[in-house]
Amino acid sequence: MKHIRNFCIIAHIDHGKSTLADRLLEYTKTVEGKQLQEQTLDDMDLERERGITIKSHAIQMNYEKDDKKYTLNLIDTPGHVDFSYEVSRSIAACEGALLIIDATQGIQAQTISNLYQAIDHDLHIIPVLNKMDLPNAMPEEVEDQIIDLLGCDREEIIRASGKTGEGVFTILDAIVDKIPAPQGDTEAPLQCLIFDSVFNSFRGIIAYFKVVNGEIRKGDLVKFFATAKQYNADEIGVLRLNLEPREILSTGDVGYIISGIKTSKEVKVGDTITHVKGGCNKAIEGFEEVKPMVFAGVYPIDSEDYEDLRASMEKLQLNDASLTFQPESSAALGFGFRCGFLGLLHMEIIQERLDREFDMNVITTVPNVPYKAITKKGELIEVHMPSMLPEATLLEHVEEPYIRAQVITQSEYIGPIMTLCLGKRGELVKQHFIAGNRVEIDFDMPLAEIVFDFYDKLKSISKGYASFDYYQTGFRESKLVKLDILLNSEPVDALSTLTHVDNAQSFGRRMCEKLKELIPRQQFDIAIQAAIGAKIISRETVKAVRKDVTAKCYGGDISRKRKLLEKQKKGKKRMKQIGNVEVPQKAFLAILKLD
Repeated sequence: MKHIRNFCIIAHIDHGKSTLADRLLEYTKTVEGKQLQEQTLDDMDLERERGITIKSHAIQMNYEKDDKKYTLNLIDTPGHVDFSYEVSRSIAACEGALLIIDATQGIQAQTISNLYQAIDHDLHIIPVLNKMDLPNAMPEEVEDQIIDLLGCDREEIIRASGKTGEGVFTILDAIVDKIPAPQGDTEAPLQCLIFDSVFNSFRGIIAYFKVVNGEIRKGDLVKFFATAKQYNADEIGVLRLNLEPREILSTGDVGYIISGIKTSKEVKVGDTITHVKGGCNKAIEGFEEVKPMVFAGVYPIDSEDYEDLRASMEKLQLNDASLTFQPESSAALGFGFRCGFLGLLHMEIIQERLDREFDMNVITTVPNVPYKAITKKGELIEVHMPSMLPEATLLEHVEEPYIRAQVITQSEYIGPIMTLCLGKRGELVKQHFIAGNRVEIDFDMPLAEIVFDFYDKLKSISKGYASFDYYQTGFRESKLVKLDILLNSEPVDALSTLTHVDNAQSFGRRMCEKLKELIPRQQFDIAIQAAIGAKIISRETVKAVRKDVTAKCYGGDISRKRKLLEKQKKGKKRMKQIGNVEVPQKAFLAILKLD
């Protein structure tokens, strides 16, 4: 146990941690020759295409120092704010962390929030200045920022480059010297923390865990605390580039267990594994349930695919514990699921993965955030979709979730960023300079305002220099109304949204204009209306495709033409009663991109 080191890498998105992880694997000879490629640990096509890490990955390395052999377990983490849940699980299984900061960009918002998570778990932090090979690196300035943030000495900061391999051996030595060995008791009853799981179509569910106390052997009868179900440990082993079986894993080891579990509900991330006989009597604490920030309906395009979609979602949930879903139905779209996501990027990735990995074509409704409705009788209702909101006559008030947003940017962009945040109903909390011309601005703002396009706008007005992070602070009373979209006086439930009173009028108008462009013309007029309760606030009409029925009338009395037009009018009226309006998938997506 003295020779085991468990550590993770934390950094802001695009600060080069996947590249640095590649160098660590190469220098410890864990991955050699043909297996070595860029982003070795990112095994999803999506991760390679977008150049981001979506899943946390674990891998074991061997390193020799002063004639002693050490086992290093690296648990890689994503950097994007939407995947911060993956980071929290990795941190729970480690004793130390490499804090990687880009020498050209300095400290950014996500760096700080991930760092605080690591400090809360008492991890030993090793600061690393990455990308030192770039001509525009500013090591002195960034080192000053790190010293302000961590309060460490300048000598402790390691200068490195993931591309050239500079400083990698210094990092490996620092991991061995500074990160404490895992604490635990080999004689105590078995306690293992599950930090991840994957689904394998041949072998069932593979759970990744860290042994906190005791030891586990192949063939042991074990139980999972959350479900109290018992299994045989058919195979246990360590995580190299591929799974490597072992006979025994003891305290401090990180490994995997295969026990022929077929259903995803039986493995919960954060659960504890123990022996059936003489096992521990309480689960490991300090693990929190995930709270979804954004909700959207996901429906199969073909209603016959509903069961396939359910199976796909269950397999995805194994791989991504932050996805939550429950069945729901909609008048316009049939049966589907109401899913909870951590953010819009998370939602986009899930949609992509459903399409690529499971070949599922889905329609996603307008995303919204969870609200709390208080009725006049004093009942509290959680509202996850606009149709759940009680009638206005029964409603006392509605509360919406608020967040504390931290924006770190260069001082010349303060003006436009202030304008953006105040336009999104934000309130300035504080603003202070970090170092040089970098400033941190904190706002309190409604979560609903950042769901759609806030991040994109922030990046464009700051030319990519602003970084953004947020955490939820609670609920506040708010003046919200339900905006309905009616097509030929029929409400389309999939397009209704909850919005603030001040935005309702303009949002309704923009929605109607957009739908007018996207809904194809029919044989009859289509009235598109936006309504709040019984009050119509906007209307557009998609004109009918007309056939000139009077073309065959040459001259003659006007009454002959009128007779034909009246006949056509009756037909149109009958058609309008039985004809239904198809809303194309493009319309649902366009609502998200309204501007």
